[in-house]
Amino acid sequence: MPAVHARKLPLLAALFWWAAPAGVWAQPAAGSSPASANYPSRPIRFVVPFAPGGNADTIARNAAQKAADALGQQMVIDNRSGANGNIGMEIVARAAPDGYTLVLGYIANVAIAPSLVAKLPYDPVKDYAPVTLLATAPNIIVVHPSVQVRTMKELIALSKAKPKSINFSSAGVASVGHLTGELFNTALGADLQHVPYKGSAQGVIDLLAGQIQMLIGGMSSVMPHIKAGRLRAIAVTGAQRSTAVPEVPTVAESLMPGFEATAWYGALAPAGTPPAITARLQGEFAKALAAPDVKQRLDNLGYVIVANTPAEFAAYIKTEIAKWAKVVKASGAKAQ
Repeated sequence: MPAVHARKLPLLAALFWWAAPAGVWAQPAAGSSPASANYPSRPIRFVVPFAPGGNADTIARNAAQKAADALGQQMVIDNRSGANGNIGMEIVARAAPDGYTLVLGYIANVAIAPSLVAKLPYDPVKDYAPVTLLATAPNIIVVHPSVQVRTMKELIALSKAKPKSINFSSAGVASVGHLTGELFNTALGADLQHVPYKGSAQGVIDLLAGQIQMLIGGMSSVMPHIKAGRLRAIAVTGAQRSTAVPEVPTVAESLMPGFEATAWYGALAPAGTPPAITARLQGEFAKALAAPDVKQRLDNLGYVIVANTPAEFAAYIKTEIAKWAKVVKASGAKAQ
């Protein structure tokens, strides 16, 4: 049975195969190439530009396993962390546009990086063929139990009373978590000190150890620790409360009306990938995410499944780039 493996592979290129009924020669569909008509015949490399165990890795593996089963080929997870996801993004931007190399695009390296990094090694609009927006997820703000706060108001007040006493981690410079913290500093006069990590997993480890005091990140990596009482949830950053933690208020209702900062994850292929292939992949990802076991698992982790079309995802990316350009400018965040 096809499976998802975490190992690095060279770029894979081959022809795809759609089986025709017995005794019938399968002609390529109108407007499709022979390669797309035979898709897929070999494993597909799915680059996750962050370390294993984080939120991006979680959504990629949940989507990839079921999609691989349906496609009849392995979907190999290749974790390529570094430069806030930009290394993995660049690898796929330069890959052959044959459908055998995908990347898990995250809001930070697709929508935020263009306004933050002067010489980004890829163009998030021109260098990729959008496949689908897989899911969105509000971030959650959690603190170590030693931090004597239970609400956003108390958190901001403490940071003002004791400047530089609260270090917060995020998945990296210019991640949604980072910019959220910077907005609290600029808009509310807080004094939260950012500590960037290459992905969310190590930040969670250091938070549990008390080496940092706060984390703004995805729910999947901290939910077990919240339930076990090892971390305290303060607020979620979405427009509505999350079904995963309905008792935790939003930042908007706690302190900043209208506030919303939602992370998202989507599948992208290199620009020039045949539309028939991106459509096939979108369909299989959509079915994979709608599977009851996958949906329940992601719901419990705070994800909101989307699985829109390539055209819808392309339009969404452009809207998000414009939105976050304003946020970066207002926050004064700088790339490191």
